[in-house]
Amino acid sequence: MGEPWRDRARRAVEWNWRLRPAGDPRPHYVVCGRDSLAYYVAKALLESDLPGGGARVTVVVPERYRANGADVATLRGVRLVRSDRLDEATFRAANLAGAAGLALLHQDDVGNLHAALCAQAVDKHVRQVLRMFNGTLADGVRTLLQAPVEVLSDAEMAAPAFVAAALGEVDPTHFQHRGRTLRVARRADVREQDVACGLADRRDPQRVLLLPADPSTADLVLAEATGQPPGTEIAARKLVRARRRRRPVAVLLRAVRGFATRKIGIATMLVLAVVVVLGALIAQAEGVSPAEALYVTLVTTLSGADPDTSKSPDAQVMQVVLNLAGLALIPLITAVVVDGIVNARLALHTGRLQPHRSGHVVVVGLGNVGTRVMAQLREYDVEVVAIDKDPEPRGGALARQLEVPLIVGDAAQPETLEAASVADCQALVIVSTDDVANLEAALAARETRADLRVVLRLFENDFAERVEEAFGLGVSRSVSYLAAPAFTGALTERAVIATIPVGRHALPVAEVPVAAGSELDGRPLDVVSREGQVRLIARTPAGGGRTIWWKDLDPRQVIFAGDRLTVVARRGGLDWLTRHCAPPAPPARDSLP
Repeated sequence: MGEPWRDRARRAVEWNWRLRPAGDPRPHYVVCGRDSLAYYVAKALLESDLPGGGARVTVVVPERYRANGADVATLRGVRLVRSDRLDEATFRAANLAGAAGLALLHQDDVGNLHAALCAQAVDKHVRQVLRMFNGTLADGVRTLLQAPVEVLSDAEMAAPAFVAAALGEVDPTHFQHRGRTLRVARRADVREQDVACGLADRRDPQRVLLLPADPSTADLVLAEATGQPPGTEIAARKLVRARRRRRPVAVLLRAVRGFATRKIGIATMLVLAVVVVLGALIAQAEGVSPAEALYVTLVTTLSGADPDTSKSPDAQVMQVVLNLAGLALIPLITAVVVDGIVNARLALHTGRLQPHRSGHVVVVGLGNVGTRVMAQLREYDVEVVAIDKDPEPRGGALARQLEVPLIVGDAAQPETLEAASVADCQALVIVSTDDVANLEAALAARETRADLRVVLRLFENDFAERVEEAFGLGVSRSVSYLAAPAFTGALTERAVIATIPVGRHALPVAEVPVAAGSELDGRPLDVVSREGQVRLIARTPAGGGRTIWWKDLDPRQVIFAGDRLTVVARRGGLDWLTRHCAPPAPPARDSLP
């Protein structure tokens, strides 16, 4: 288990930042990772308004690597340490001893655990934030490590946003806090008295306003859950009810088309055409009935015929040609049978012999995110078809357990999309770890059906935004951008309760303690909320009194030291609030003679 909220708040109030030998009061963080998540976490730390004037960030990357998306090495102000091993020597080179926090963000659960144990040997008190996919292993890590530790899964955080986009609904984010359950919903789907906060005004898709000044203009809200199922679940139920019947004839035709290769099929058809034409000519030349002509043609083709010099020259020529066609036809028939057996076994192995489906969701890439998306869709009883280039992807075992058909192949190839019935699916969710492959698959799918709903994963958030605008490929998401606020909050010991995705943005929900002597100590509540940055939804008085929720908040109430303010904020707004709730900086010490 992680630290209790009370202990985390106490640690946050104390701001026990340890100093480097030169006396720099800024907290020092070490980030280990090479992908977009490491980039966004390091960038957030550099831009944060932490006590002491920001943060010092050291990033540990491999000696040689290729960044998939934003490159953390390009950030100005970070100190780079290059090492292929995260061992004690590397952490000492990164000055981990005395650091305020360590983020282990590689996509390797066991590797991150090994690095955490090595870091513990260097400094057993440093706060660690680990990225892990395996939930069972994550629970064990919390009890294994002696240092303060948070274990988070970016895939688990981002998957609901992809599921909601696939079903055409808002993100089904919900969380419990201080005895209440809050969820994200459309304003039209909840009662006005249950609305805690207006999250976004999305009436203009090109200009989404977050935390608008007039909360009544927000069509996306944070509301108290009152038993009504979220929109994603309702949409999934409609999709299940509307699922159409299978078409067995189409399945049979698809199986026949896949029985033999194209070249063998063409050759066989040409030989059969020659046989048919010559059979018709023989019937006309010898004046026999069609049945007799068929008999003569088949016998001549398959077994040959005895020479007959009494026949006319034309009949003799046709007989010779038929014999030659027979010599070609028999090997072709053998080739068709052998090729068909091989293709059938390959099709069964790769999952290409699938019944025709409609109203389902196709998930491309069963990595960390794709596996979570598939599992959540199946929880809603939505039919899912998976595609992956790897015959044994990370989520392959779970796909078999959930009876989700897995098609092995390239999602950019028409035959793969046809096998998955993409032309008639509800949505295509492309979440592999290769941006180029994701774009190729999205463009190929749009050629199959122009109005197909495509949900696309791209690592770099700005690139995702530009692709969505330029290509019109539907919804694009950056998993790293959505998950980064939670990792940053855990690293800086902020009590981040949840992260709400709004389009390509993320709004953290946090509980911020007010320190004695801080800038907000003794100020009225109305100074907390800031247009487009911070929205106050609850206040818990000092001493653990009853939480006062948005319905009963009076902007004239005075903030006291020890109060805990629950807010929905943008990253910059949360930095501002944290800085104004922090204790005053200690006076500078006189320099020693």
